[in-house]
Amino acid sequence: MRIEDYAVIGNCETMALVGKNGSIDWLGLPRFDSAACFAALLGDGQNGRWVLAPDNEKYSVTRRYRGDTLVLETVFETETGVACVIDLMTTRDSVSDLTRIVRGLLGRVAMRTEVVVRFEYGSVVPWVSKSDDGRTQFIAGPNRIMFDAPMPMEGEDMTTVASFDVATGAEFCFTMSWTPSFKPIPSKLPGLQALQQAEAFWSEWASAYKPLKEWTAPVLRSLLTLKGLSSLETGGIVAAATTSLPEKIGGPRNWDYRFCWLRDATFTLYALIGAGFLDEAEQWRDWLLRAVAGDPDDLQIMYGIGGERRLAEYEAPWLAGYEGSQPVHIGNAAAGQIQLDVYGEVLDAIYVAKKAGMPERDATWPVARSLVQHLATIWSEPDDGIWEVRGGRRQFVHSKVMAWVAIDRAVRMMEEFGMEGPLAEWRTLRDEIHAQVCEQGFSEKKQSFVQSYGSEILDASLLLIPMVGFLPPDDPRVIKTLAAVEQDLVHDGLVMRYDTGAGSDGLPPGEGAFLACSFWLVDNYVLQRRYDEARTLFETLLSLANDVGLLSEEYDMPNNRQLGNFPQAFSHLALINSAYNLVHYNGPVHQRSNRVAAEP
Repeated sequence: MRIEDYAVIGNCETMALVGKNGSIDWLGLPRFDSAACFAALLGDGQNGRWVLAPDNEKYSVTRRYRGDTLVLETVFETETGVACVIDLMTTRDSVSDLTRIVRGLLGRVAMRTEVVVRFEYGSVVPWVSKSDDGRTQFIAGPNRIMFDAPMPMEGEDMTTVASFDVATGAEFCFTMSWTPSFKPIPSKLPGLQALQQAEAFWSEWASAYKPLKEWTAPVLRSLLTLKGLSSLETGGIVAAATTSLPEKIGGPRNWDYRFCWLRDATFTLYALIGAGFLDEAEQWRDWLLRAVAGDPDDLQIMYGIGGERRLAEYEAPWLAGYEGSQPVHIGNAAAGQIQLDVYGEVLDAIYVAKKAGMPERDATWPVARSLVQHLATIWSEPDDGIWEVRGGRRQFVHSKVMAWVAIDRAVRMMEEFGMEGPLAEWRTLRDEIHAQVCEQGFSEKKQSFVQSYGSEILDASLLLIPMVGFLPPDDPRVIKTLAAVEQDLVHDGLVMRYDTGAGSDGLPPGEGAFLACSFWLVDNYVLQRRYDEARTLFETLLSLANDVGLLSEEYDMPNNRQLGNFPQAFSHLALINSAYNLVHYNGPVHQRSNRVAAEP
């Protein structure tokens, strides 16, 4: 199964990957970052999965989401008939439910279901027994799954299986319910009741969407995906539902993305506010304030869903890796890196929220002020950069630009909203950072801004220079940098983050084109009023989504396949914002760069 062959279902607590073959190959319970009970995605069937599909290899597949929901419908057509499987997730008190409904549409189809539960990322075989109410119970340590099937299930080679026929008009409901093993066994959940609840939840949420004149469907699907990656309880939004899907097949660039990155903060607010989801925007802002609260010297680049700070990284050698891509990582050591750009993201997010009129929190300005005061003492130091390189700290240009953003947004809040602070001092500091970046970050030889001071390597993060308002789009240095990025980093029409073959990140070379960076190129074209090129590239990027509108982190154009963790919030955020930039003359990129677009 290629990455794009998966769709997702979720309940705003966790997310499952469902393949075109009817197999759920990834699911952590009860949270996104919980240990997976289905981990076949990164191993094989014996690492856990749930197959529900025709008992015949000869079938065709079509699938869709049912309306504006995260309820998936997969239609299997065989030689003898047509059947569909409806997949969805819901939640109730301390219970996570996954429901699968099989419906006969035409003729008769022989179906088979195979359930392999393996807790702790496919490494723990549970004790399997029958409960008094007829359900199958899987239990190991703190985890318990109750499996409710409409027919008897049998054990076969460490797998729980059943075969059945579905005829026209027939319906079979399967439900899997997770609870902590030390809590009472949950009651049964009727499948049709779960379906009604899920469809009502998603449809009601989507009704707040402010549709665009163009690209309404892909933008709304991206927003639904973003909502699916968010925590209903905490307001945090994880970067992706998976860990260790590779940036290069067979390579070691495999990381755990089931955490919340500060770099997504401002992009997220613009996307949610522009689309009309103000409650979610406020919840994200509040999560951000809680996560970064405390000693500013302890600021991290990412946090757990609840704001957890210890995200220790280890390898799972019992998993073979997606298509042999090892190692499989659990946790992310980059949480301990120093990245100066996150200060800019946090201050910009606070500024954007204030501009949008969000209710003020008592701690907002004190937190912002303490972060800026600390940044003033460390901004000139080297850091690990936006891409979390593991090849040593440097004076990354993007990091310095975002340090400037942090000071600039603090100054703006004092100027525009009367916040108290050392205005003259911070204005001077803002000018000092700006002058240093322009002097040391621009290469006369390359005629471009570069990745770090003294280097000649380009970096796609340089596309953010005009987008955050550091320099105007018509500045000659911006125009030359854009031309250099187009020449050196655009391969097969998409943007690479940087040249991994230059040995700049401490890892073996090779990865796909980074989709968010390609959307940033769209935004730069908009700022340059190169509207035809912007639309063409945007349409190309839309075409890379899979059949249900989902994008991963990267794309391999030569092999026409998605790469990296899936679905990727950063990619979908960039899609949403680029769409608004193209449709509105005062889109997110115009607001963030503090420049109103002229009509094309």
